[in-house]
Amino acid sequence: MQSQTVDLLSAGAQANLADPFRQGNLIRLPATGTLVVSGDLHGHARNLERIIAYADLAHRPDRHLIIHEIIHGGPQDVDGGCLSYKVLFDAVALKLRFPDRVHILLANHDTALITGSEVLRDGRQMNKAFSEALNAEFGQDWQQVLEAIRHFLISQPIAARTASRIWISHSLPADRMIDRFDPAILSRTLTHADLQRTGAAYALTWGRHISPQVRRHLAQLLDVDLFVVGHQPQPDGWTVIEPDMLILASDHNHGCILDLDLSQTYDLQGLIAGIVPLSSLG
Repeated sequence: MQSQTVDLLSAGAQANLADPFRQGNLIRLPATGTLVVSGDLHGHARNLERIIAYADLAHRPDRHLIIHEIIHGGPQDVDGGCLSYKVLFDAVALKLRFPDRVHILLANHDTALITGSEVLRDGRQMNKAFSEALNAEFGQDWQQVLEAIRHFLISQPIAARTASRIWISHSLPADRMIDRFDPAILSRTLTHADLQRTGAAYALTWGRHISPQVRRHLAQLLDVDLFVVGHQPQPDGWTVIEPDMLILASDHNHGCILDLDLSQTYDLQGLIAGIVPLSSLG
């Protein structure tokens, strides 16, 4: 089982890097078809199932799906270990089934797992809980599986952009991090230094409380008009920050996703119209 899991993750990493819509670390989506975007998942297996069913990629050959922040959260084993790696494996299998249309973006809990820096969620040390669950399932081979997971995570793109000038990433650099964000990160190979606190990928995945001034700066720098992000908890599943940002969450019973027509131009109200509550999907 360990070798099959490592092979799955290795193939997933290769699929990430070979994505035909990937340029550097950015997914440039086409100007036709549709797009479904999730918020944070944090191990919520049922919501991933709902998202996959809604996307219906097998019968919608023009549809793309973006998911992110899959690990850390959700069910635990009998000893309190974090089982979210099972949801990650499901997402990797989906990427392999639809390699051109499933895009899994780098998120802040990914950077924490890659670098081994501890991160808390609901008062728990998530890397520790994650490793303990891997150890319980894979025994003496658990560290090989963990390294394969890290290899997959660092292979992920860090953002996506639609032809209609919508930017999609796990987060944006906060005001105090904006000086650390180097847009060159979009076009070169990620390094571990990029994922550390002083790195550009860290800034892009950990930011909260992004001021209008910083968003205007980023919009000009990235040549976009609107931002769709996660990272910031949303009890109601979503919120908007006028005039240009939508924040989504998909990791609880009030979670939501976003459904867009890639051929259309949107304003913030148009994005709101595309929000789909996951609870409505059965």
